[in-house]
Amino acid sequence: MKKFKFTISGKPYEVEVQDIEGNIAKVNVNGTEYQVEMEEQAAPVVAPVARPAAKPAATSSAPAAPKPAAAAGGSGYKMAAPLPGTIMQIFVHQGDTVKKGDKLLMYEAMKMENNLLAEADGTITAINCRQGDNVLQGDVLIIIG
Repeated sequence: MKKFKFTISGKPYEVEVQDIEGNIAKVNVNGTEYQVEMEEQAAPVVAPVARPAAKPAATSSAPAAPKPAAAAGGSGYKMAAPLPGTIMQIFVHQGDTVKKGDKLLMYEAMKMENNLLAEADGTITAINCRQGDNVLQGDVLIIIG
């Protein structure tokens, strides 16, 4: 299905997700098969991972909006990626007012499209991703102030 390479405490791991049925995933880690139970609730919020700056896109007639910097230790509700994946579409802009349950963005994880929903009422104070970005589990994607 989907293959990942991780390095944890200096040790490399090759993980292949073979099958998912309900909340049970069949995975192969460095040649050993496991059945793991996935939690239904969102992953805990952790600090964003520093990445090199993105390459500038090809110029177009419409100016691109600059990507805001992540709020370092800033206040607000931090919406984190529950799984590693790719940002497919962002439905909000910085400054938009949202209510709990509003759709913020859509991302692809494990060959499935998933929606990230607002978990609090407020105003979007930062968007730390762009369409097409690959994100890791726990990356702070949107901050609601």
